[in-house]
Amino acid sequence: MTDESPTVYPYIPNSVPAVKRQMLDAVGAQDANEFYADVPENLRFKGLMNLPKPLLSEYELKRHVEGLLRRNEYAGEYLNFLGAGCYQHHVPAVCDEVNRRGEFLTAYAGEPYDDHGRFHALFEYTSMMGELLNIDVVNVPTYDGYQAAATAIRMAARITGRSHALLAQTIDPDKLSKIRDYCKPDIEIGLLPYDRDTGQMDLDALHEVMSSKTAAVYFDNPSYLGFIEVDGDEISKIAHEHGAVSVVGVDPISMGVLTPPVGYGADIVCGDIQPLGMHMQFGGGQAGFIASRDEEKYVMEYPSRLFGIAPTIMPGEYGFGDVAYERTSFAIREEGKEWVGTAAALWGITAGVYLSLMGPQGMVEIGAGIMARSQYAMLELDSISGVKAPVFQSPHFKEFVVNFDDTGKSVAETNKALLGEGIFGGLDLSARFPELGQSALYCVTEVHTQADIDTLAKALQEVVES
Repeated sequence: MTDESPTVYPYIPNSVPAVKRQMLDAVGAQDANEFYADVPENLRFKGLMNLPKPLLSEYELKRHVEGLLRRNEYAGEYLNFLGAGCYQHHVPAVCDEVNRRGEFLTAYAGEPYDDHGRFHALFEYTSMMGELLNIDVVNVPTYDGYQAAATAIRMAARITGRSHALLAQTIDPDKLSKIRDYCKPDIEIGLLPYDRDTGQMDLDALHEVMSSKTAAVYFDNPSYLGFIEVDGDEISKIAHEHGAVSVVGVDPISMGVLTPPVGYGADIVCGDIQPLGMHMQFGGGQAGFIASRDEEKYVMEYPSRLFGIAPTIMPGEYGFGDVAYERTSFAIREEGKEWVGTAAALWGITAGVYLSLMGPQGMVEIGAGIMARSQYAMLELDSISGVKAPVFQSPHFKEFVVNFDDTGKSVAETNKALLGEGIFGGLDLSARFPELGQSALYCVTEVHTQADIDTLAKALQEVVES
């Protein structure tokens, strides 16, 4: 084959020259460039892209990809204390076994001719999530927890007819960016200051800024910085006194040991189900949930699908199907509350498997185990000279902020040294929360043993003393 000969790619459909010519003739085009006629000439790339030669055999491609993967340093080989929204939890083998089944994997969206129990599986997932959250209605998953939070705020704005939302300043900056992007230009986002000693929301400031324009007050519990917001009932009370909706983001794996948000006045609860049986997948494997009371004013504002039980045309028989399907963009397209696409329903089935396997007692045990481990880690790290853990004097769940100011070392320097010992240190917060100085967000889950935490403490001590 000469250099001028066209390449037929086995993984790119219709790359056979004769087939490509046939397709161009069918639409009356001389070449593919005609499809880009609307793109101005000055915006078009004219040269040749610097791409490697194509790997045309399956074996060559497999070896190439495996070589790339071997360059990764990942949590399966290193001790990992990173969290910040994507967490290393144990994934039972049955979760992967079920979500890889063809009837679920290939029917993740749309309406397959044979359902094979997908609606039933998602109904069971939403039912178990409802039990875990002590709440009535849970949706089929959104893309991720960020979108769930943004959508919950938009729901609150539609319910109240208002255009302002107040968020705790301790929110994940990436989530804040997503919420602002998703809510503009209709909803103005304001941030509420926090107590520098405890991390708790400043209730006096909340009182001052609440107004007749406030649609929602949003906070995460546990917070992005790991501490538990202990004044949730007061925050919800203040929101309700001004006619606003209380929206709480929650880590579902904490619900075995923490009071569900409805217990302290939340109207809408949201979060990410990644901790419930999903691998980290290079930052992926995310899926969001939204939950509320079974009241029409809330239910009719969900943009995503809700599954319930309904009678069929056969007397005495029941099936699983959409609730108020007419409100979704699936039914009324651009007239829907929000546009909803193919979302992440497969992960809902996975989380349902996880919850059914764990059961109520299992969720209690895993939550208690995480709290015990994180408490031990805080005590061990705080005993290191110059290290302060945790920064906030509040109860924590699985994450906590560690400060290194008195060590004379930056988080970047510390993490680089830890990486040399096969340890992923905490997330560097120095740019995200500069007021915290040289601080990092550490995460401890049920996968960490006492020996793992001792290894971290020993390595950190050596680093700060070097």
